[in-house]
Amino acid sequence: MAKIMTINSGSSSLKFKLYEMPEEKIICSGNCERIGLKDGIFTIKYDGKKDQTFPAFPNHAVAARTVLNALLEKGIIKNFNDIKAIGHRIVQGGKYFSSSAYFDDDTEAKIQSLIPLAPLHNQAHLTCYKAFKEVLPSCPAIATFDTAFHQSMEPQDYIFPIPHELTEKYDIRRYGAHGTSHKYLSQEGLKYLQGIKHPRIISCHIGSGASITAIKDGKCVATSMGLTPLGGIMMCTRTGDMDPSVFNYVVSVTHKSAEEVYQMFNKKSGFLGICDYSDSRDVLAGVDKGDERCILANTIFIRRIADFIGQYFVRLGGCDLIIFSAGIGENEPRTRREIIEAIGEALHVKIDNDLNYTIHGKEALISTPDSQIKVAVIPTDEEVMIARDAYQMCIKEKK
Repeated sequence: MAKIMTINSGSSSLKFKLYEMPEEKIICSGNCERIGLKDGIFTIKYDGKKDQTFPAFPNHAVAARTVLNALLEKGIIKNFNDIKAIGHRIVQGGKYFSSSAYFDDDTEAKIQSLIPLAPLHNQAHLTCYKAFKEVLPSCPAIATFDTAFHQSMEPQDYIFPIPHELTEKYDIRRYGAHGTSHKYLSQEGLKYLQGIKHPRIISCHIGSGASITAIKDGKCVATSMGLTPLGGIMMCTRTGDMDPSVFNYVVSVTHKSAEEVYQMFNKKSGFLGICDYSDSRDVLAGVDKGDERCILANTIFIRRIADFIGQYFVRLGGCDLIIFSAGIGENEPRTRREIIEAIGEALHVKIDNDLNYTIHGKEALISTPDSQIKVAVIPTDEEVMIARDAYQMCIKEKK
């Protein structure tokens, strides 16, 4: 047995879990919120308890030390040496990484070079890595990349039709995101595909950020997000795919800078842009009240997801399993029902709606026996994938 810690850091947060491996038992979990602000929030869950305090987190280094000190103070670990490895989630790995990698100088330099593609995330990941390294200098660490799973795409699926010198010189291409989640879902989904030699899966990671991936034989064939997480389907605050000339036109008519419009498309568009609500629950509540803009926003959202499922059905030459996951996919039966209704006639897929409406955050096969494609709800678990890689690379392979 070995204690493995997973770290998922954002620009102002630090989420963590401590596992007993290889049993995959969660010993504790928690979050440092509002890093860089005066009124921080520290939450830790262990032994069926939940403690919350409100310390200041001037930076990620202070947050990291707060987490590790709490583990000692609460008796969760005896000393820092109890932690045998740390796995860090990294959003952007570019063309460099098709699997998890040891955190060394080369890995760090490559993540640093990719900050322009994920400025809020990669910088925070590196800051957090250095913070934990300062406290645990001898503890091995790995980097698990959101983009790694998508590196199996063929050029026709990741190259953009722009001047080739731009592709070559600046590595402009489709990288995708949520790869750790899609990989987990594809592995978990195999239990529903016993006897199928070449399983074809369409995984729908639908949360505030959302992406859809076509998977064959356990490998990514195509994914909806692009150079950055802005591409693909419409999301809670992101535009998703659209006519690129819209960007230039908005710059010209509003006289905003390119950066301001880019931030608008990332943070003030999607659901929020159409109907002034960014939370899908608020959007659906507006639909029930007959709010026309909420109805439009929800209709576009469902349509975009259905379009990608149809596209990937063709790309895979059929489909054996559709998976719904993440915040909306796991917890909103109405959205699942409307998506299946949108694709049902064309793809001959049906779900048991009575069963569908009982599933909230739990795993279940919700398709009917006569559906030509199976449909499952599978809660995603990116952290356990990181813990598995950290254990495999830092503990098992070292024995």
